[in-house]
Amino acid sequence: MSLQKNQDIQLNIEGYTAEGNGVGHYNGQAVFVSGAAKGDTIIAHIIKAKKTYAIGIIKQVLKPSPDRVKVDCEHFRSCGGCVFRHISYEAEKQLKRQKVVDAFTRLAHIDVPVMDIITCETERYRNKAQYPVGMEKDIVAGFYAQKSHRIINSSDCALQPKEFAEIVETIKDWMREFGITAYDSVNHTGLVRHIYIRKAFKTGQIMVCLVINGNVLPYADELCDDLMRFEEIKSIVINENTEKTNVILGKNCTTLWGEDYIEDILCGVKIRLSPLSFYQVNHDCAELLYKKALDYVEAKGDETILDLYCGAGTIGLSMAKDVKKVIGVEIIPEAIEDARENAKRNNIENCEFYCGDAKDAVKILKDKNIEPDAVILDPPRKGCDREVLEYVAEMKPKKIVYVSCDVSTQARDCAILRELGYETAEVTPVDMFPKTSHTESVALLSRKIDVHKMKLNVTPFEMIKSGEKTIELRLYDEKRQQVKVGDKIVFTNIATGEILNTTVVKLHRFDTFDDLYKSLPLLRCGYTTEDINTAHPSDMEQYYSAEEQKKHGVVGIELCRPKKNTDKSVAY
Repeated sequence: MSLQKNQDIQLNIEGYTAEGNGVGHYNGQAVFVSGAAKGDTIIAHIIKAKKTYAIGIIKQVLKPSPDRVKVDCEHFRSCGGCVFRHISYEAEKQLKRQKVVDAFTRLAHIDVPVMDIITCETERYRNKAQYPVGMEKDIVAGFYAQKSHRIINSSDCALQPKEFAEIVETIKDWMREFGITAYDSVNHTGLVRHIYIRKAFKTGQIMVCLVINGNVLPYADELCDDLMRFEEIKSIVINENTEKTNVILGKNCTTLWGEDYIEDILCGVKIRLSPLSFYQVNHDCAELLYKKALDYVEAKGDETILDLYCGAGTIGLSMAKDVKKVIGVEIIPEAIEDARENAKRNNIENCEFYCGDAKDAVKILKDKNIEPDAVILDPPRKGCDREVLEYVAEMKPKKIVYVSCDVSTQARDCAILRELGYETAEVTPVDMFPKTSHTESVALLSRKIDVHKMKLNVTPFEMIKSGEKTIELRLYDEKRQQVKVGDKIVFTNIATGEILNTTVVKLHRFDTFDDLYKSLPLLRCGYTTEDINTAHPSDMEQYYSAEEQKKHGVVGIELCRPKKNTDKSVAY
């Protein structure tokens, strides 16, 4: 019998969801309970019942889990931030490592060694906080309740620096004194949307940014006067966001007082941070993550590194002293400006930074014949577009180091890279966000080169040998499905036994030869200028039947020009 709303049940908690909720089963039906710990036996009160699952809340803990600890935050049950403040940190580390294991084995079907999780401090580690501002009976600022836009009024959080709370309260007092309105997300009215604070942990410098629904901040001088009592504050900025959106920051920033940026030191490199700059929220753990990424590169000093989604250039700049050259790519202009300035400030001359979308930038670099030895990928939570991964694979780097804040999309992309010739060698979880459900991870992928053998008649063999033919047409059957970009193909001349070694540079997939003939240059596919006018897809039916084409599809295998090899003694 299915569960019903308002029903009370006894439930054994067996594990956790990706969001950190406890999960158990009642008569085969999954029940999700916020704040439950694996190993708990509880009385759960059902608040939502569906056909395949139910959501409950804890009514009573009958038998606590051995992992359960005393909660030290009054907002734990309501705030959507910390979800693991009720279990020991040892248990949290274990479940986060297992999350990485499960993502690769169950989602991506990749059996890969997962190392012990890298950890740092578990409290007061965040260098950035974004407090939504609203109005109830009074001005409120804090953090969103779970799965809602209801603001939990709390200026202090155990994950944030203590001084952040004082700054938030100062701003709220200023708003009350001068009648500054808080933003109403329903009606799109009011002025102050968010209080955004950054701290540079090594230098102690703090930036305060008010995100406003407008372009003018009344009584800005008075606000600056109030905030200047905090000696650590070096920058006071407004950010304009007049869109009706859940996105926090707009594109335009104006400095009210101090500098346009603050400065931190990461891995020995001075880093300039503007409001829009991406920067890891956990400074100390970021240093360990970047060290692990450098370890994976195994730099010897002569490498060219491509750093995609580079942000303010932090990863690439941290590696600059150990490699020959770093090329960074980022779509946010302000971040690229910061990256270039960071290189200049540190007298780093072997780093170049380009502003643009990753897939466009990768194509440009490929067209310039830049072949990096290693590629660093650090994409947003959604992961990489397949096109980006394909372009990266075509560059044939020996290694790809993939940094991710969402292991499920990382595992998915690693599965795609496997298709493109890269094997995931190792993954290391990094607990960048203790007490939360989020886990950072860094994966090492290495290029796997397979050798395939194919036979050719005399004419196509000689055309490939001379460079006239650069695309070989084949059925995309089980054998050809094993061919990847970067693989070697050894062609044997059926008549003479002569061999040619070639490299696959691109795979052109189509459903039929009709589609292929319309899309690819036939002069590169084995036709001459004399017979190009009579070329027809039916020409391929002498090799592959229409039924075979329909079953498997077809492929144009694009090859690089081979090195001359006429050694007939080699047996293939």
